[in-house]
Amino acid sequence: MIRRVWPLVVAAVSLGIDAYVLAGVLPRIADSLAATVGAIGLGVTAFTGAYAVAGPLLSGPLTAVSTRRGLLVALGVFNAGNLATALAPDLWVFLGSRVVSGTGAGVLTAVATAAAAGMVAPRERGRAMALVTFGLSAGTVAGVPAGMLVGEQAGWRWTMGLVVAVGVVSMLALAVRSRPMPPVGGGDGRTLSSIAVPQVAGGVALAFLFGLGSLGLYTYLLPMAAERGMADWGFAFVWAWGIGGVAGSALAGGPIDAVGSHRLLPLVAGLLLASFTILALLDGPAVWLVAVALWGACGWSGVPALQDALTRSRPERTTSIVAFQMAAMYLGAAVGAALGSALLGAGVSAGRLPAWAAACGVAALLLALLVVRPRRRPRTG
Repeated sequence: MIRRVWPLVVAAVSLGIDAYVLAGVLPRIADSLAATVGAIGLGVTAFTGAYAVAGPLLSGPLTAVSTRRGLLVALGVFNAGNLATALAPDLWVFLGSRVVSGTGAGVLTAVATAAAAGMVAPRERGRAMALVTFGLSAGTVAGVPAGMLVGEQAGWRWTMGLVVAVGVVSMLALAVRSRPMPPVGGGDGRTLSSIAVPQVAGGVALAFLFGLGSLGLYTYLLPMAAERGMADWGFAFVWAWGIGGVAGSALAGGPIDAVGSHRLLPLVAGLLLASFTILALLDGPAVWLVAVALWGACGWSGVPALQDALTRSRPERTTSIVAFQMAAMYLGAAVGAALGSALLGAGVSAGRLPAWAAACGVAALLLALLVVRPRRRPRTG
């Protein structure tokens, strides 16, 4: 199976790097473009906003004729935006390039996930979608530190060059792939109507909560550790979160196909809540290493589990549903980061942020139970 979907996994790796790599080189970009760190940070907002809008609106039209063409166009836009970022002479070109890159990324995530699901037998659907999520998590975990190292040695522009290089490799792999790619749907005018299905709407809301609590809290992992007297362990926690995320996304596919996402999704949400609760109530490096790894594993494994729960019974809408789900997740991450900043500004200590995330986790668990609840069939006769 991996031979069929590996170009899509490589594309996901480039997305994973790009979504977070700027956080590690913001001061260098600010110095280079004679701007403030806050202004450069708007690039993350520009990327996320474009991602959220483009995925649901453009995925269907771009794949209406050909899945391969839609993927190549999305990758081309994504790579062009990142190349423009690497060459940006000033703040405004930089921000505009992040909009372009986010547009390509939003389409690419949805189409790549739907294409991976369509390239395998139904019994392997969960594993195929989990592989794309594995690419996202692996890009974040391995690519971001590599990008920071490149930025320190050669400059931030070469960091973006790394993202472009990975994206070009994926584009070439798709271009030379001889096997036809399955149609992924979404070009029949029903893209926006997908969100009107109650289970899908609930799943999109759940994706927002996952982003809000999991990815939003990750922004403050280092200050959280410092506040609780474990500053020296900060980067160990970052790696524990990342390794947990890679492992969770890599291993989630098998259980999804074996026992069903309707069973796995509430379990993932419950374990995510447990990890936040442990971080809120207990101290100590050993306990935190385990809890942070569990947090990363659940945060990333929840992505394919939710995708499968929402799309297995409606595969023709996989592209549009995944587009809404991923847009909601990244919007939740942005809102979570902003909410964390507001809480810290209001006097809440960083060490108390896991308690706030746990409250979000309770809501996520309840919503997960509603999303997977069997739908009642209308009585006949």
